[in-house]
Amino acid sequence: MDLTDLRRQIDVIDSQIVELYEKRMEISSQVAEYKIKTGKKVFDKAREEEKLRKVKALTHNEFNSHGIGELFEQIMSMSRKLQYRLLAEHGSIGKLPFIGVDNLVNGNVRVVFQGAEGAYSQAAMIRYFGEQVNSFHVESFRDAMNAIDEGSADFAVLPIENSTAGIVSEIYDLLAEFENYIVGEQIIQIEHCLMAVPGTDLSDIRTVYSHPQSLMQSARFLNQYPWQQVSMQNNAFAAKKVSQDKNRNQAAIAGEYAAKLYGLEILKKGVNQSSTNSTRFIIVTNQKIFRTDAKKVSICFEVPHESGSLYHMLSHFIYNNLNMNRIESRPIEDRNWEYRFFIDFDGNLSDSSVKNALRGLREEARNMRILGNY
Repeated sequence: MDLTDLRRQIDVIDSQIVELYEKRMEISSQVAEYKIKTGKKVFDKAREEEKLRKVKALTHNEFNSHGIGELFEQIMSMSRKLQYRLLAEHGSIGKLPFIGVDNLVNGNVRVVFQGAEGAYSQAAMIRYFGEQVNSFHVESFRDAMNAIDEGSADFAVLPIENSTAGIVSEIYDLLAEFENYIVGEQIIQIEHCLMAVPGTDLSDIRTVYSHPQSLMQSARFLNQYPWQQVSMQNNAFAAKKVSQDKNRNQAAIAGEYAAKLYGLEILKKGVNQSSTNSTRFIIVTNQKIFRTDAKKVSICFEVPHESGSLYHMLSHFIYNNLNMNRIESRPIEDRNWEYRFFIDFDGNLSDSSVKNALRGLREEARNMRILGNY
């Protein structure tokens, strides 16, 4: 037989596969109707594992056994997704425990940020909430999460990623630990400035203080001078120290707002290498709310330590035509080589496609949590 004849035979077999697939999905819709009436869960892991064993046993070699296993995993996955959709159409998918609001801020709210007065977090807070915001600051990210968890603050402003330095891993871990939720975000362009007490000349400087990340981002500028570089917990703390010490041998690298706040003179702006350096801050609260015009959903979940488990979770986004724009992983404490995944995707919690995807993830992933819609 020539290639044309072989392809013709494959076409015939493929049409039979399509016909059988559609018949199978029709029966799956009847299964969904049964589950709607009985309240039975869609995902039955034991049943699917037994099914895979049986179909793989029907093959005649190891290669085909593996291929049939993959094929039927996909078929059963599509069957589940069809059932989730039908459950949603019948109102059996359940309501998400989040309330949509038109405005996040009603009346006087109290906002907490990490660091000293003059930190970039404070600048992000002012940009989001306005100059007259009622605020206070704390020493650590955990302190800020505790403040909203306990109710001493309504919102917290926390940095979650920098365009050059990457994610702030501690924030991801705290989001998984606390029952707090993202309701907004604010992006601040980072422009590091060299500052000192008024009247200081570059030739006077002997020591420069700043956060280690800021020192690293300004290395090209700093390496032109024989200055000692000293790491501080926060840029604003560095500016505060230089202001209090009133020593012309000292300088700090921080934001322009810190110089204004502490009465320092800016000797040079933009000492960091990248002119596009930005930090994304999240606005967090302890209330399960979201703006009705929110466009991004953040979730986290764990998966079994098995081949293909993450792939099956991500297929829920593909099937529901949702655009996933970020995925990060963090190791799970006390569980070697197991990870928690954090995902951002486009959508609103009121969208049916988002509800369908979250329903499937909730049934099939471990400890799936909605971190916010903003």
